[in-house]
Order: sequence, then C-alpha cells, then structure tokens
Amino acid sequence: MFTYLILNLVFLLSLILFLPKTLSKPTRVFWLTLAVLLVLTAVFDPIIIGLGVVGYDDSLLLGIKILGAPIEDFFYAIYAACAVPLLWNRLGENHDVRKN
Repeated sequence: MFTYLILNLVFLLSLILFLPKTLSKPTRVFWLTLAVLLVLTAVFDPIIIGLGVVGYDDSLLLGIKILGAPIEDFFYAIYAACAVPLLWNRLGENHDVRKN
C-alpha cells in the first residue's frame, strides 16, 4: 500500500542525489530553521486541516498526530530545511542571483 509515509521517505531519500560530496556538520542556523519550520507546522497545519484547506485519507496515515497535525506533515518541514540550502548551494555554483 502506498502511504503518505512512503511518499515522504521517497522525497527524503531523493536528497541523497543532491548531497555534496563532503558534508559539513549542521550549523546552528540549520537547527534554528528546522525548529522554526517544525513549530510553524505544529501551529498552522491543524488550522488548515480544520478549515478543510487540505485533507488526508486516514487509512493512509500512521495515526500519530501532534496538536492535530499528522506526523507525516512534519516530513515536509524537514525536507524543506534540508533541500532548500542544498539546492541553493548547488544552483549558486552556476547561477549568481546577485548579478541580475
């Protein structure tokens, strides 16, 4: 069965394709960004779910919720905290946005 957890794991594993050859230890800024994203997810996901903006098939969820948000939603915050800097660094090598 294809669940939200499997979908999230596929996206998180896709980060391996973008990982630099040498990994540095996560910085304090990374951990702060991740914390902010997780808190925002915990606060606003239950609101948008409650308003019916998004909905989930409960049979595809693990059933674990944090303040009303399915645990699977927190994967998106983790993915964003990891993927955005990786993509920024990868694209920044070839495209200097400051030139425009």
